[in-house]
Amino acid sequence: MVLGTIDRSPPPFFKQGVSALSKLVLFALLSVLCMVGDVRFRISEPLRSAISLVLSPFEFAIVLPKDTWHNLTSWVTSRDEALATAEEARLQLLRQSLNASRVEQLELENRQLRELLHLTLPSGIEGRVAQVMYDAADPFTRKVIINKGSTSGVKPSSPVLDAKGVLGQVTKVYPFMSEVTLVSDQEQATPIMNARTGERGVATGEGGSQGLLYLRYIAANADIEKDDVLVTSGVDGVYPAGLPVARVLRVERRADSSFARVLCVPTAGIGAVRWLMILHPVELPARPDPAAGEQKPS
Repeated sequence: MVLGTIDRSPPPFFKQGVSALSKLVLFALLSVLCMVGDVRFRISEPLRSAISLVLSPFEFAIVLPKDTWHNLTSWVTSRDEALATAEEARLQLLRQSLNASRVEQLELENRQLRELLHLTLPSGIEGRVAQVMYDAADPFTRKVIINKGSTSGVKPSSPVLDAKGVLGQVTKVYPFMSEVTLVSDQEQATPIMNARTGERGVATGEGGSQGLLYLRYIAANADIEKDDVLVTSGVDGVYPAGLPVARVLRVERRADSSFARVLCVPTAGIGAVRWLMILHPVELPARPDPAAGEQKPS
């Protein structure tokens, strides 16, 4: 083979066009021009919008599970927090209601104590303050249990009153507590006197839930009217004279009866008193002995 006839041109694989450096410079300038044109004239904005429109369904599908899980956990957390907040609000409201009721109760007790301290007792009568512990268990009686007993000097038949009037009397005495039968009990009888006319009578408890009294053996033509004030007569050896007992509520006179039915409202706070005062029973002078007054025959 003749050497001169051999094609000495390089094969296409090793042929090079524009150099790599030239391409780099060209594309760098093109990039700079595109950036400047995009910043100044926003030439790529339509292209971005088109690409975003095409890719938005895929983006939504990709982030949907994450957003769903996030919303679900947020809903559960918000629900739990709302329930906890509501429960805390209810507890706070309950505590405020209890505190308000305690304040009202303390104000009532303080007012009752102040009224008892300013209570004017008859001359020579002493008293001691006691607190109502609870009502008696028998629902058919009107009795309360107080926190003073024989160790505190309480005696049976001692009168009991509040700042407005007579409540009843001590019927049972224990070492550290006593039982008080209220004037509204159906077995409790209180000698009274009409403060307007001076006529005496006996007030008996009606025994009902209204806590009323009625007067026994009042003649139909007796001088007694509505709003008459009834006070203790002091003839029974229990209550001092002049203590308020009740106020006449209604007088019923019937033609077929020789006695009038007189209903009265106790002046004391029956069923609403917390503090009361216990007095010593009145000591009446001993009756003279008839035999001592007789003169022996000479």
